[in-house]
Amino acid sequence: MPAKPFASSGDLAEKEQTLEVLADGVYALTAEGDPNIGAIEGEDFLVCFEALATPVAARKWLAMLREHTDKPVRYLVLSHYHAVRVLGASAFDAEVIVAHENTRALVAERGKQDWASEFARMPRLADGADSVPGLTWPTLTFSDRLTIDLGGDRGDLVLQYCGRGHTEGDIVGWLPRHKILFAGDLVEAEAALYTGDAFHRDWSSTTLDRVQAIGAETLIGGRGGVSKGRAAVDAAIAQTRHFLDTMIREVGAAQSRGGTLKDAFEASHAALHEQYGRWPIFEHCLPFDVSRLWDELAGVERPVIWTAERDQEVWAQLQGS
Repeated sequence: MPAKPFASSGDLAEKEQTLEVLADGVYALTAEGDPNIGAIEGEDFLVCFEALATPVAARKWLAMLREHTDKPVRYLVLSHYHAVRVLGASAFDAEVIVAHENTRALVAERGKQDWASEFARMPRLADGADSVPGLTWPTLTFSDRLTIDLGGDRGDLVLQYCGRGHTEGDIVGWLPRHKILFAGDLVEAEAALYTGDAFHRDWSSTTLDRVQAIGAETLIGGRGGVSKGRAAVDAAIAQTRHFLDTMIREVGAAQSRGGTLKDAFEASHAALHEQYGRWPIFEHCLPFDVSRLWDELAGVERPVIWTAERDQEVWAQLQGS
């Protein structure tokens, strides 16, 4: 059997984008498993949630958004540090770029390596890669919670840290008035998880518990469609938890019986493929997911930094023929 193309390097087909107006002044753009992005209108300003991978990609989103509102972007909220979420930030001309304090530290520690890694893994998302002026640095950070008054009768946007999960610094955006939650990559709806920088045990337990306790009735995850209705929201959270718990079980069992990383990968693939294998980026993500979880269960507390070279080594070891 020939080796699989590296990560998403062979996925070059354009994805259909869908802009949804979820409530008065609340927008979400989904794209068949590509990264989701959103915006919330304040009385005389916009809060944008996520920034896409490049300014070129971000300007296409902003052009769609400008068909609905011409308010200036005051806040750009970044749910976490990954390059395909943040490097389009300069297109927004935001007054304030908001992220968790851990996210700022992660940009400093590993932002350059992540940039090279993610653009090599997902070249189609790096539309206009040469338009990126440099790393994206938050200008406002917080530790637990930050509330943005949207003005007038629009209520608040509550930014909240629920604990370590997809990364050390993921935050969610909660609109209590509409019961709408922008969950970032802490929750996916019918899209495979990327967990290469994750804290699986925290994420699958207390972190997702806190996300669920918010009580959202509409949820925009990091990828996949918008979950509408409490049952759909709970299902998306349960799917995310099941993916994590299945990997924890299989990788832990492989380590307990003295198996190898390759054994853990094959067991995880077999356990997950029937339910998740048809979903976006499953084959792309799983080698990196299992590699990080193997380290975590072996006592490596923080994720090893991914580089373009390490990516290729892990891929060849686990997805090679």
